[in-house]
Amino acid sequence: MKVLFTYDYGQEKMNRIRQLGYEILYVHENEIEVNKTTEDADVLVCYNPFSRLDLRQMKQLKLIQLSSIGIDQVPLEYIQDSGIILSNNRGGYSIPIGEWIVMKILEMLKNSRGLYLQQQNKLWRIDTNILELYGKTIGFVGTGTIAHEAAKRLQGFDATLLGVNTKGTQTAYFQRCYPIEELDEMLAKCDIVVLTIPYTGGTHHLINQKRIEAMREGVYFINVSRGSIVEQEALIRALERGKIRAAALDVFEEEPLPPENPLWDLGNVMITPHNSWVSEMRNERRFMIIYENLSRFQKGAPLLNVVDLEKGY
Repeated sequence: MKVLFTYDYGQEKMNRIRQLGYEILYVHENEIEVNKTTEDADVLVCYNPFSRLDLRQMKQLKLIQLSSIGIDQVPLEYIQDSGIILSNNRGGYSIPIGEWIVMKILEMLKNSRGLYLQQQNKLWRIDTNILELYGKTIGFVGTGTIAHEAAKRLQGFDATLLGVNTKGTQTAYFQRCYPIEELDEMLAKCDIVVLTIPYTGGTHHLINQKRIEAMREGVYFINVSRGSIVEQEALIRALERGKIRAAALDVFEEEPLPPENPLWDLGNVMITPHNSWVSEMRNERRFMIIYENLSRFQKGAPLLNVVDLEKGY
């Protein structure tokens, strides 16, 4: 079988794939196109070549293995109609994103940004409005692997951890999980709200004006999921009037975030450039999932992280 990679994982790792019995073809995503060399690939290992790659010409394609967790870049309708299996990198970035969530919670509660600005201005002024994480209630909208890793690390702070998932399934490290229909009820209990739910058609602008009004006054808000899950104008209004006291945002509806976007100018917003997933272990963990799935695919065994195309995650 032939596998088409759009990222080079290095000679040692690529040789391990060859030892599974695959013929490897590597073309960078920015240069990829369907031609006589690529059209007969059985497997595509990639992030987002889909604006350049016409899958309809790849008649042999049976499996797409993504290096990302999100799947919003993928032509799902065609894949579903064609019977192509789609697998993602669920769990591959959960540890660094979980750490990022804990870091940003503490940065907001301890006013790290404000104190850093004082340092820049050589201003010695004690901030008496610093808060503890101890005893706070943190609500996760979505209780998948990212929320799991963050909640695991938050155990030592004696905080109350609540979660929302589709059916209210009880999940490790959470004191209580609510079904999605009871999202507003959970939001009303939280000092800190963390958005980790997958983006689908059903979660588009899930956090809107109504949902923000359901939150506590002065809530802290974190988004590491997708920007399109949040209605940006409602978020900006809530930040401007203090309904949301502060926000840490790693994802946005439009990326890169344009210089004219009002979020840049809000003093109670911390912005990072979709960077929470990065760590020195990212390629190692990503490759582990790729290798395991290619091994299983060769044997006809069940694959890891197969995306439910009906649900969209």
